[in-house]
Amino acid sequence: MNRPVRRVALAVMVMVVILLGNVTYVQVVKAGEYRDDSRNQRTQIDEYSRPRGQITAGGQVLAQSIDTGKGRLRYQRQYPEGPAFSPVTGYLSTFYGNGGLERSSDAVLSGTDDRLFVRRLSDLITGRDPAGGNVVTTIDPEVQKTAYDKMNEEGYTGAVVALNPQTGDILGMVSTPSYDPNPLASPDSGNQQDAWKKYGNEEPSPLVNRAIGDIEPPGSTFKLVTTAAALQNGFTPDSQLTAAKNIQLADSTTTLENYNGTPCGGGATASLREALARSCNTAFAQLGGQLGGDKLRAQAEAFGVGRTDLQIPMPVAASQVGPMADTPSVQQSAIGQRDVRLTPMQLAMIGGSIANGGQTMAPHLIKEIQSAQLDVVDTTEPDRMARSMPADTARTLTDLMVGSENRTQGGGKITGVQIASKTGTAEHGTDPKNTPPHAWYVAFAPAENPKVAVAVLVENGGNRALEATGGSVAAPIGRAVIAEALRDAQ
Repeated sequence: MNRPVRRVALAVMVMVVILLGNVTYVQVVKAGEYRDDSRNQRTQIDEYSRPRGQITAGGQVLAQSIDTGKGRLRYQRQYPEGPAFSPVTGYLSTFYGNGGLERSSDAVLSGTDDRLFVRRLSDLITGRDPAGGNVVTTIDPEVQKTAYDKMNEEGYTGAVVALNPQTGDILGMVSTPSYDPNPLASPDSGNQQDAWKKYGNEEPSPLVNRAIGDIEPPGSTFKLVTTAAALQNGFTPDSQLTAAKNIQLADSTTTLENYNGTPCGGGATASLREALARSCNTAFAQLGGQLGGDKLRAQAEAFGVGRTDLQIPMPVAASQVGPMADTPSVQQSAIGQRDVRLTPMQLAMIGGSIANGGQTMAPHLIKEIQSAQLDVVDTTEPDRMARSMPADTARTLTDLMVGSENRTQGGGKITGVQIASKTGTAEHGTDPKNTPPHAWYVAFAPAENPKVAVAVLVENGGNRALEATGGSVAAPIGRAVIAEALRDAQ
């Protein structure tokens, strides 16, 4: 064979090897990624040829597959409870993929999860049609409906999270405005596209899960973190702080004032107990400056702030305290402003940790996994995520939160039930003094033996514009959710 022919043969062999390598890479190495890609309609169409598992809560069906008996998309996804539960269920669409539990638990619902291997093998041997597994959530349907109805009736933008502080069970997770996932599951592609366009053009977007995907300044609710740090670093409920109606931040010309420019009580100083009950910005700015950024950050991290790996199983956006590079920024951060940003889920975890004696439980949305025949194949066990403070510190902080609740106005107080709480009214935007504030409320009850912890966020003043406060806007919703959760716990 002459040299030119050998070169051509060698070039052909190299190209064949490259081609075989590429085919192997696509069909073997990348096969799983391509199969699981939400844009792969062939996989989705194959899944629509068999029943997908249910998503349920308290015996109530939240998502199911209905046999239409015709076409390539034989099994149509249906969401009986629609917008009220869509932050939990998410959606399933042949055009736009999936979200919520439909995405994070796709392997279970489609039947490909390893925990369902024995059932798949049995189906293969017996000739039964394969079916997906079921996801049983921790959601209390009545708590979820109460939270959604209260937020939706007022037209509020925001979120509500309710937890069992002893187990981490998520009893309610609401985000408003919400959306109806049913049109996205329609067999008519035109209906899917119309719905997606509609939801995409709405402002604020209903597709954002504000309970876990939105971080906002928490305002005075963050004073719980500052107080927890203080109680573990030499301060007591009787420690005296400034009662001035305004102060100048350290090494700065910036001034900070209390709500409505009022002093913190009638004297020159106020106790930590009174400062928390009255939510005095000047006192807590002074306290933050005395603690310093390192201690404040360490306490926030002990509550879980800054974690990037939190999943419920949907990923939760990481909350943050910011750099706190100097004393003025620490003073502003101590009152939940500056660069501090929390999700409602994170704030509920903070409340739940205090309620649980300083033990933070990992929040979770899935109670158990079932086969298509309702056999339990896996159960979620409570997970002790971290200790935020000693138990005696948590008891002291609970007592201080009782004082805060007893001074907080707003409707919905529950006769015979002592709530421990903290409100927040958070400035934000480029012109914060003329922008309606975010209203927050974090609480748990009964204070002496907590069964539920709640966090409420109402964005941009709700229906009270610049006059909004956490007590007037968010607290009534939180108390209604607590009342429902306690009824269901009896």
